[in-house]
Amino acid sequence: MSRYTRSLCSPDRQMLCASDGEKHEPVWFYKISSSEDGIMHLTDILVQEKLHFVRLRKMIYFDNAATTLRKPQAVINAVCQAMRSLGNCGRGAHEDALAASRIVYSARSAVSELFQCGNPRNVVFTANSTEALNTAILGMFEKGDHIISTDMEHNSVLRPLYYLQRMGVDVDFIPADMLGNIQYDDIPAYIRPETRAIICTHASNLTGNLVDVGHIGGLARAHGLLFIVDASQTAGIIPINMKRMNIDVLCFTGHKSLMGPQGTGGMCLAEGVKIRPLKRGGTGVQTYLKEQPEQMPTHLEAGTLNSHGIAGLEAAIRYIQQTSLEKIYAHEHMLMNRFYEGMRQIPEIRIYGDFRAERAPIVAINIGDIPSGEVSDILNERYDIATRPGAHCAPRMHQALGTVEQGAVRFSFGYDNTAEEVDAAVKAVKAITVEYLRK
Repeated sequence: MSRYTRSLCSPDRQMLCASDGEKHEPVWFYKISSSEDGIMHLTDILVQEKLHFVRLRKMIYFDNAATTLRKPQAVINAVCQAMRSLGNCGRGAHEDALAASRIVYSARSAVSELFQCGNPRNVVFTANSTEALNTAILGMFEKGDHIISTDMEHNSVLRPLYYLQRMGVDVDFIPADMLGNIQYDDIPAYIRPETRAIICTHASNLTGNLVDVGHIGGLARAHGLLFIVDASQTAGIIPINMKRMNIDVLCFTGHKSLMGPQGTGGMCLAEGVKIRPLKRGGTGVQTYLKEQPEQMPTHLEAGTLNSHGIAGLEAAIRYIQQTSLEKIYAHEHMLMNRFYEGMRQIPEIRIYGDFRAERAPIVAINIGDIPSGEVSDILNERYDIATRPGAHCAPRMHQALGTVEQGAVRFSFGYDNTAEEVDAAVKAVKAITVEYLRK
C-alpha cells in the first residue's frame, strides 16, 4: 500500500500511480466535482452519486468479524445526509434538533423491533459493544456477589469481570473443551445462593461456535438470575428474541454483522432491569438535578449522542430487514462451508471449532506450526487477502484450544463476499502449505 500515491490523472477519474510511474485503475472510482468555492465536498459526491468505496487495490476481505468493510449504500447515504442536516438530539426545540431526536427514536424502534426488546425506551446507544458491556457489568453488582461466565468470552467481557474480582465480586468461568464448546449440564453446579447473573457471548469471535442462549436464559430465569448476552458476532445474522430467550441485557455493536458505522452500538434492557450509569453528565433535560435523571434511556446516555452514526445504524437495520436475516445467514454460511470443506482437504491444516451445528460464519485455522501472523502477512502481501491472526482478544479460548503461542488465522465471511473469493483463498492457503511445508 505504501508505494501507491493518489493522482488526479483526468478531470473525471481518479487513477493510482505506483512509484515506478505505472498507472493503475482502481477497482472502483468516483467522479470528482467542485462547488463554486472550488472545494470538493465528499458528502455531496456520496449522496448524489451511486458509488461504492474507492479502493487503492483489489482486496479480498475476510475480516468481517472485526468489522464489515463494505457498507450498504443506504448506510453511507444516511450518514452523509445526517451530517448535513441534524442538530443535537434532545438539545433544543428548533427543527434541526427535533430532526435528530426523530432519527434517534426511529433507530431505537428499529433496534427494539430487531431484538424483540419490547420498549424502544429501553434501547440505550453506546459507542460499541465494549462500552455497553462495561456499562452493564460494572453497573449491576456489588462486593460479595457471584457471577458465572465462560471461557468463550472476549476481553470486553473478561476485563470488566476481572476488575470486579479485584473489587470483591466472585466470578466462575465454565470451561471450554478442545472443540471450543461449553457443557450446559455443568452450569447448575456453579449456581449458589449469592449468584446474581450469568454473562456469556452468543458466539465465539474466534471459533464461531454458537451458544444456546435460549437454554441458558431458561436456566437463569428458573434460578432467578440476571442474564447478560454479548451479541457482537451474531446481531444481524442470527435471530435474537430477548423475550423468548429470557435475556435481561443484550449488548451489541453496530459495525460488524449489522453493517452499520463504526462508533455505534448499544444495549437493550428487559423491563425492570436497573443499571448504574457508567457516565454522568449532560442530558438536555432536568438540568438542576445533581444526579443522572432516572428515566430511560437518559439515565444511561450522558453527553451528545452519535446521531450521524445512529442514522446509519438504522439504515443498516432496515437494509437487513428488507434483505432478511435468513438470506444473509444462508449466503454467509454457504461461503463458510465452502471454505471449511476446502480446508478439510489439506492434511496440514488444523481447523478450530465445532462445525456440526449452527454457527457464526467464522473459520479459524493454522498451517502446521507456521506462526499465524506470518500466514496472515503472506495472505495479505502476496494474495491481497485480509484475515485476522493472533489472539483475537479471546485469551481463555486460546488457552482451551492450545493456541496461546501460535494464535490462529481467522477467516470471517460477510454478505458481500463471493464464492470466487473463497476459492481464491483456498487456493492461496494450499499454495502456502506447499511452499512452506512440502519442500
